[in-house]
Amino acid sequence: MGKATGLTLIYAGVGSRQTPPDVLVKMRSIARILAIHGFTLRSGKADGADTAFELGCDDVNGKKEIWVPWKGFNHAKGEQFLPLDEHYEIASQVHPAWPHLTKGPRSLHARNVGQVLGQDLHTPVLFVLCWTQDGARTVQEVTRKTGGTGMAIKIAAMNGVPVINMYHPDYMQDLKRLIKVALEGV
Repeated sequence: MGKATGLTLIYAGVGSRQTPPDVLVKMRSIARILAIHGFTLRSGKADGADTAFELGCDDVNGKKEIWVPWKGFNHAKGEQFLPLDEHYEIASQVHPAWPHLTKGPRSLHARNVGQVLGQDLHTPVLFVLCWTQDGARTVQEVTRKTGGTGMAIKIAAMNGVPVINMYHPDYMQDLKRLIKVALEGV
């Protein structure tokens, strides 16, 4: 696995369970290409976007870190990453209604922290690639329509990690630029 600016080639492929079918096809294709170029996928085993990214990665036997909120989530098999207390702590500081959430939603949000920052909280992804209904890419753009992906977007933004939202027609330009920069650093 290569290195780019001191970081391992890792990206988060996440997004809405309601991602449109044509975008899911693109996600799978992009995941294949990124895996072929040595990128590791971090995703979360949810239906929709997460599944599309994982399938694309699996198509070419790519490397992946699959984060699940609890064992057995969505019939997860194989190696899985579970959120640690530190992931919950960060999520609790970011989510505006944390005290009102039950254990399930808290675990889902903590998982999203791991997808972006890694198990040790010091191995952030190079970028987050996603699709949300509102096209959010920054903390300020996150709305109710962003859904759970909003936690990943917020954590990324707070840590200087670029977010590419495939909702926007120009997303491919940003993605190609980030991939080029990453691969030049290998």
